[in-house]
Amino acid sequence: MNDSRNDATIGIIGGSGLYQMDGLTVLDERKIETPFGDPSDAYVIGEIDGVRVAFLSRHGRGHRLSPSELNYRANIFGFKLLGAHTILSASAVGSMKEEYAPTDIVFPHQFIDRTRHRPDTFFGNGLVAHVGFADPICTGLSSAMSAAARAAGARVHDGGIYICMEGPQFSTRAESNLYRSWGADVIGMTNLQEAKLSREAEICYATMALVTDYDCWHEAHDDVTVETVLAYLAKNAETAQKILRSSIVPAATRTRDCPCASALRYAIITQKAAIPENVKMHLAPIIGKYL
Repeated sequence: MNDSRNDATIGIIGGSGLYQMDGLTVLDERKIETPFGDPSDAYVIGEIDGVRVAFLSRHGRGHRLSPSELNYRANIFGFKLLGAHTILSASAVGSMKEEYAPTDIVFPHQFIDRTRHRPDTFFGNGLVAHVGFADPICTGLSSAMSAAARAAGARVHDGGIYICMEGPQFSTRAESNLYRSWGADVIGMTNLQEAKLSREAEICYATMALVTDYDCWHEAHDDVTVETVLAYLAKNAETAQKILRSSIVPAATRTRDCPCASALRYAIITQKAAIPENVKMHLAPIIGKYL
């Protein structure tokens, strides 16, 4: 396992091309080994406006990994090893409401889990911990990203519910209408596990959801296709990169007085003497300060 802490304070998870944004000075590419296996790709370490950042292509460069194949634990653990205290996420989503149109940007504050096949905790194997997750997004970080989005001229929606489905298939029409009846605002396939694991790692996490389609519920619009998603992502790419860049300094300099920073303080249930030594060693970057 690599221990590369203090290489970057801000992590960014997104698609291919984010490491090429204007103003980024690339310093290194780092392959990280974790107790949970390999992350999606090498982390691109760079500097923007005086802040050290680490970029990770969520699906691997070339988009090689499906949402169900992603090693979410390794991805987030890698950021922890690099020293990141904050993660900015960007992803494509479908809209579940008429007022959220393609190219709009949503900053959801809640999740509903419809996944089935994904490890989504660092704990187990002799160590039990239960973190609070009532408010799964770091609202201070989300507000900073939202302000950057408005300054960039984007049409922005703050708050709302992101329903995280398993995929890789898109929804059936029946499912899409069911999720609308639950009050969901957007639908995607990746962000919930990132948010859960970031909270366990005491990393602030917020996501910028880029609307690309109306899923399949909207009678006046075509059903979602990969072609539609990619077309709107390309249209929004410049704005998305501008928002991420403008969010970095506020994210790096904000006071972390949020629950994210101490999520594990009262979460570990297992008595210290009962925790297996190999688990203590593997999870030291996360739990070390509490042992």
